[in-house]
Amino acid sequence: MLINKVILYSNDLTEMKKFYVDILGFEQLNSNELGFEIKVGESILEIKQNKLNSLPFYHFAFNIPTNVFGEAKEWATKRVKLNKEEDEDEAHFEYSKADAFYFYDPSGNIVEFIARYAVSPKSKSKTFSAKSVLNISEINITTNEVVSVAKKLIQFGIPIRNNETLEEDSLNFMGEMKGGSFLLLGPTQRRWIFSNKYSEVHPVSIEVDNHKVITLEGEELRVEFRK
Repeated sequence: MLINKVILYSNDLTEMKKFYVDILGFEQLNSNELGFEIKVGESILEIKQNKLNSLPFYHFAFNIPTNVFGEAKEWATKRVKLNKEEDEDEAHFEYSKADAFYFYDPSGNIVEFIARYAVSPKSKSKTFSAKSVLNISEINITTNEVVSVAKKLIQFGIPIRNNETLEEDSLNFMGEMKGGSFLLLGPTQRRWIFSNKYSEVHPVSIEVDNHKVITLEGEELRVEFRK
């Protein structure tokens, strides 16, 4: 599965644009008073002005080339403060064959850079910049209706990773393992690792595989096919 585009919401577009464009160096594609878009490798991240009485935050990840994890971490530490878990500032996932590091952005989103050694390619260059990012790797879908949402995603061709058992009270990776991109389906009040934040329901829109658009508004999830 490829995540083509993600639409998130923020209460501070000015600081978010400064962070992603000026500090991290992502290419800005569009910008107006309602929001802005940045190029994330093959994907697009759009951040819109939040119009609800809420403080939205999300967890999302970016895939990076597998041979520049150290370079990416060094690049990041010059620009942000890395999050820690038990005094460690990086994670190794044996099952997924991946390494990752995390940090917050100005809206309190938990941002992850992850090298998936089994599926992601190597870079031709050993230097790292925002232009080295491959695509959006993960985006959370948080809901109190995990089972019904999972059934709907499966119905529309987005399976549970490796045919794993659905966990109603835990995190479920939705998508094909070989694609290296996943929808993180889970319940509220689940702590995100490398953070002090617990999952909440916030609106999100996700386009995958160039034609499926998944939209969560409140507890209602819609899947539409784009021509």
